[in-house]
Amino acid sequence: MTEVKVIGAGLAGCESAWILSRNGIKVKLFEMKPQKFSPAHKYKGFAELVCSNSLKASRIESAGGLLKHEMEMLGSLTVPSAKENSVGAGGALAVDREKFSDCVTAKIKNHPLIEVVEEEVTEIPDGMVIIATGPLTSGKMAENIKKLCGDGLSFYDAVAPVVTAESLDMEKIFFASRYDRGDADYINCPMDKSQYIAFYEALVGAERVKLKDFETHPFSVYEGCMPIEVLASRGVDTMRFGCLKPVGITDKSGKRPYAVVQLRRENREGTLFNLVGFQTNLKFGEQKRVFSMITGLENAEFMRYGVMHRNTFINSPMLLNADFSLKSNPDIYFAGQMTGVEGYMESASSGLVAGISLARKIRGLEPLRLPTDTMTGALSAYISDPYNDGKFQPMGANMGILPDIPQRIRDKKEKYGVYAKRAVESLARELERIGYENYC
Repeated sequence: MTEVKVIGAGLAGCESAWILSRNGIKVKLFEMKPQKFSPAHKYKGFAELVCSNSLKASRIESAGGLLKHEMEMLGSLTVPSAKENSVGAGGALAVDREKFSDCVTAKIKNHPLIEVVEEEVTEIPDGMVIIATGPLTSGKMAENIKKLCGDGLSFYDAVAPVVTAESLDMEKIFFASRYDRGDADYINCPMDKSQYIAFYEALVGAERVKLKDFETHPFSVYEGCMPIEVLASRGVDTMRFGCLKPVGITDKSGKRPYAVVQLRRENREGTLFNLVGFQTNLKFGEQKRVFSMITGLENAEFMRYGVMHRNTFINSPMLLNADFSLKSNPDIYFAGQMTGVEGYMESASSGLVAGISLARKIRGLEPLRLPTDTMTGALSAYISDPYNDGKFQPMGANMGILPDIPQRIRDKKEKYGVYAKRAVESLARELERIGYENYC
């Protein structure tokens, strides 16, 4: 029986291993935890979420919701697992990260065709392999990937702080939806103008962790994961038009606040909340001082402070095909954030596509050709488009990468609904054409 080696049991690696095994292909899945942890990983389980616990919007008219819907059509492991372990987050799909990890881990370890090997891999194995070692790949493995692919670029993800619910002053704050969408699952901390200005001045003047030379490169900060202090440094009102915008929010007196900080549930029980959009590189003491200025957080107990960690990605447009196989060696596939897809579900989707592609190749079946008017297909096309060579930046799911529609629709929600309908129908036709089996 043909055996595929999958390196890394993150979101991408687990999706690859799962879909390969469901196609009757034996998988040897290598994971260095618990023998060794990266600087950002703490939990022993697979598919660990190291930043936010949100997997973005659920509604199909959103980019994140459409991507997850397509993944389920393709036989995803992580999307159903996330739904099984979701926590209240309004219109978003957020999870209890430990229960989600445990769920994915159990499904992987209990599959008879998946052999889990708990050891660090430092060399690229012979034969058919999917490299999903993640954005924190280091040591000899990173060196060997560079030899295979050439130098990669790097940027930084920043992790938001987490506080205990019981330490919040609920007399000053209140539950509401995010931007007037979905259920009232977010804790809202309103600020008037004077409070906001004081917070802004403290934030931009706070002491940050000193960066190394390579961390100050202009590509170091990914726009979709901007540290709050970097966002604030762009102008006094930048946060109010970003993660602190009070759209659709009224305080307890019925007035719209000048700005609002929102907290999202971190676990199913609702005992922990994270500060939405507050990824940061401030020193821990400064985080306590500055973030305690937020209304209702004056006595907040911080269970985790924000940190920044290194992410690396390869020059995929030069190196990879749309199925995530290496142009110079079609038996080697890459998956996950290393390919330049940015985001939890985007990373998982790349592993799913890589696994499907390799499985169909092994079985002698016609390749899956993802339509570019689907979110999955558009992301795959983006990372493999030679046009992006030399200017490649990570890309998350967004409606802007989909081809436009001929009709002019002013209402954005209606327009995105048309995009979603077209994508689902397009993917369904392709799956029917090739006789695809959904292995959920």
